Amino acid sequence: MKRLQNRIAESRFALPVTSVYAVALWLAMCAAGFRHYVELAVFAVAAYLMAELNNRNALIRVYSRMVSCTFIVLGTMAAPLLGSLDVLAVQLCFIAAYLLLCAAYQDKRAQGKMFYAFAFIGAASVIHPQSLFFSLVLWVLTGTNLMAMSWRNFWASVIGLTMPYWFVGGYCAITGDFGIAIRLMHADFWNVAPYSAGITAGTAVTYGITLLVAAIGAIHFLRNSYKDKIRTRMIYEMLITLTVFTAALAVLQPQNAAMLTAILTVNASVLAGHFFALTATRATNIVFILLTMLAVAATAFNILGYMPPVNNLSTWSLL
Repeated sequence: MKRLQNRIAESRFALPVTSVYAVALWLAMCAAGFRHYVELAVFAVAAYLMAELNNRNALIRVYSRMVSCTFIVLGTMAAPLLGSLDVLAVQLCFIAAYLLLCAAYQDKRAQGKMFYAFAFIGAASVIHPQSLFFSLVLWVLTGTNLMAMSWRNFWASVIGLTMPYWFVGGYCAITGDFGIAIRLMHADFWNVAPYSAGITAGTAVTYGITLLVAAIGAIHFLRNSYKDKIRTRMIYEMLITLTVFTAALAVLQPQNAAMLTAILTVNASVLAGHFFALTATRATNIVFILLTMLAVAATAFNILGYMPPVNNLSTWSLL
């Protein structure tokens, strides 16, 4: 018996309808003056790459666009929080890195893919230095889950990770403006902030819903992982590990809530997409409806009541 959840998850109209919903809300925010069209373009590219991540790795064993749909809904819900261009750029860098790392599965001679994947992580760290924490986890997961670690791949990733800093150094030398270099050198990686740091009602609601969606997807996958291929299981387990790491980092550094929510949104979308597309019980159908209603309500709450000065990067105290 196909329930509402399954009809939506397997529908070819799910992605177009979700896209229209998201574009309408983003355009409304742009018209209101607290979002910009460049940010909308970056978000659109990120949504496209999420579709590519799903298609190229067959993350769901039936036809479904729920990974992309979930990403669009969660991203739109978090638009006031993730709306600043720097946070969206970090999110885009992580999606591109995931796409390249998954393509390197079991390939110990994938120096090019490793170089570019970690170059994206390096570019994200130029914007938010705390992104470098994820490179340590990704090195481990490349060996344990992707089974692609070798000395050549490792050194290719090191060169890729540092490459953005070569460009920063060259830019500073040519222009004589060392502001970026000084900001990076003074970045406080180990600052453990109080729980009130950077936390507002919108931040708490957005992060909480995203984490809930990720947790439901992770629990579902761990209970049913035997039904998927080994490669798919390795990728999902990698994303679950990154989700746990992101949640732990959010507890220690809540001042980085915007960046961490952006990364968590990517992981949660894949995990939840698997849950939405591959369950068909009455209980999961109710969960699907409730989560959808919760996301829509949170979107309205954020848009109407949570309008931070996104042009002021110090609002998030990210660096």
